Amino acid sequence: MARDMGPVLKKCRSLGIEPAFIGIDKKSNRNFARAGKKVSEYGLQLREKQKAKFIYGVLEKPFRNNFEKAKKLKYGTTGENMMILLELRLDNVIFRLGFARTRREARQIVDHKHVLVNGKCVNIPSYIVKAGDVISISEKAKSTQRYKDVLEVTGGRTVAAWLEADQENLTGTVKEIPNREQIDVPVNEMLIVELYSK
Repeated sequence: MARDMGPVLKKCRSLGIEPAFIGIDKKSNRNFARAGKKVSEYGLQLREKQKAKFIYGVLEKPFRNNFEKAKKLKYGTTGENMMILLELRLDNVIFRLGFARTRREARQIVDHKHVLVNGKCVNIPSYIVKAGDVISISEKAKSTQRYKDVLEVTGGRTVAAWLEADQENLTGTVKEIPNREQIDVPVNEMLIVELYSK
């Protein structure tokens, strides 16, 4: 499984993202000085795409596939649909429910077959959940120390409005498909659409 293993805080600095969006509490003390440098239109578009890919932990090919899927959807704009599809990925939903500290950890939890969707084991991080799906951590994994540690860290985190989480039983429900206003990711998706439309 290919994934980006580079230094996270350094990447956050270069893309101008707060580490909190990735689920990391650390603050970077160094400032990334790009003062005086004029960024081209293409540079801005590319940066927005890299931001979205980095936040959701998606590589180029699956990201491109998501874009193509979003283009075919009959409702909403392509950019909004793409953000909604990224938000509905199983690994992201596990992170949003507070069952993982970071999206990387959420991806690992899914890979290790700890996650049940409607009672069936799903180990595909890019699996798209639907409204009404019940997501839970398997009985065997629930009792491990890992989830006690995770809940200590994520207990105070607010769960997205389109999800319902029962942290004691490690289960959650997708109440509805989110709209763009409910997705608090600092990405201008219109620039990504412009980039891919060239």
